[in-house]
Amino acid sequence: MTPPRILVVDDDVAMRQMLELLLKEQGYDVASVGDGAALLAALEGGCPDLVLLDVMMPQLDGFETLERMKADDRWAEVPVLMVSSLPAEDATVRTLGLGAADYIRKPFRVRELLARVQAQLRARAELGRAREALARRELELLRAQEDADSRRALVDILHEVTGGLSSEEIYHILARRVARALNTSHCSVVLARPGAQFGTVATAYEHPSVVNHRIVLAKYPEIRRALATAKPVLVEDVMTDPLYAEERTRWAHEGLDVRIRSVIALPFSIDEARAGVFFLRRTREEPSLNRADVEFADTVIKAAVSAIQRALVIEHTKADNARLEELARTDPLTGLVNRRVLVERLQTEVERARRYEGSVTVLMIDLDHFKRVNDQHGHLVGDEVLKQVGDLLVSAVRSVDLVSRYGGEEFVILLPETPSMGAATFAERIREKLEQFPFINAAGDRLSITASVGLAAFPGPRIETVEDLLARADEALYRAKADGRNRVRT
Repeated sequence: MTPPRILVVDDDVAMRQMLELLLKEQGYDVASVGDGAALLAALEGGCPDLVLLDVMMPQLDGFETLERMKADDRWAEVPVLMVSSLPAEDATVRTLGLGAADYIRKPFRVRELLARVQAQLRARAELGRAREALARRELELLRAQEDADSRRALVDILHEVTGGLSSEEIYHILARRVARALNTSHCSVVLARPGAQFGTVATAYEHPSVVNHRIVLAKYPEIRRALATAKPVLVEDVMTDPLYAEERTRWAHEGLDVRIRSVIALPFSIDEARAGVFFLRRTREEPSLNRADVEFADTVIKAAVSAIQRALVIEHTKADNARLEELARTDPLTGLVNRRVLVERLQTEVERARRYEGSVTVLMIDLDHFKRVNDQHGHLVGDEVLKQVGDLLVSAVRSVDLVSRYGGEEFVILLPETPSMGAATFAERIREKLEQFPFINAAGDRLSITASVGLAAFPGPRIETVEDLLARADEALYRAKADGRNRVRT
């Protein structure tokens, strides 16, 4: 098996050599170059499985190199792990925005670097397998379409279910179109696993209002057999087929007049969690279902399963993108919004205040002597304190306010439509809450935590922009520190 190929890009010769040695020891095929231009030239000779790209390089830096890579279709999907000594928050937002797969800050821990490399290579391998499977499924779909060109109904159905639909929409369309194509009065999709006691009717052509209805599978021997054997089950006459012997006894005992004449149960499997049968039935007034009907319906279902799997891949991709976007906007420790979101919201509120002659106030909060907490109690306790501070601030503000972690032990609260006087009263209340809050370490000891608060409001002297507003709040915070800490200053 060919080992994954990794390309290291760094202008520091010692760093390149160290990374090459480290990665080769893990069994990877490693090469290195000294700058972005050399990387682009190397890519012309073949795409690696992963690129480790330094940000700070002369001439063509990592940001521009990454942007050029992602703009070229040949290399756009090669995962890039950015490596830099830049502050993690700013560099992460920018690199992820340009299409990087991950970011790690220098100096890095060897185990963390190797774990991130392994994660990116694993994700690339999984994506490759998914694409190969999707290509095979699409080929199967194409063959099914070619084999069934003589049947207009099949082509119509496949065109309808292979669009950008959700799996639930595809179930509904298939039940309706297969029922019409085969002229059956009953067609439903039952979701169940082999050996299950219950199934769920996802959709039913004969009862469109029935959605996610639970049924007892003991009453459906054809569904149980189809699930157990993973093969289509055809019952041409339920009144004579041995499969229905027990059911006929039950019907007679309960005095049931069963109008169903013939049945087809077609099993399908989407993934490990989703499987079931397409359940077709005709009544006594209709001709019996036959083997040709099984072949037609089975062809449609197999093609539809490919479409459903593609729909699920799309759904999962959208969900993954949403999670990445959330990570780019959220502080991972406290769960608060980060500086990027704060600045965006501040820009909006300042423009609104300017347009409607309103006001907006910013509180910049810094925990006093927080280094002592980390030094005396450890960083785990320090992190827990920061999370509790974030929770306390969120619980104290209004729904229209915004709490952000600004960096380190600094937090910022944005107060729309709040003049300085009211904001100062609120800031004093926040300061008191922090001073009185019972922060406790793992040993049960109470920690004394206080905070200094700087306040600035728009409109105000020397404040025209968001940057001015934050700068004035920072100056006020500096005054609070200089005046002895644990106080509010404007």
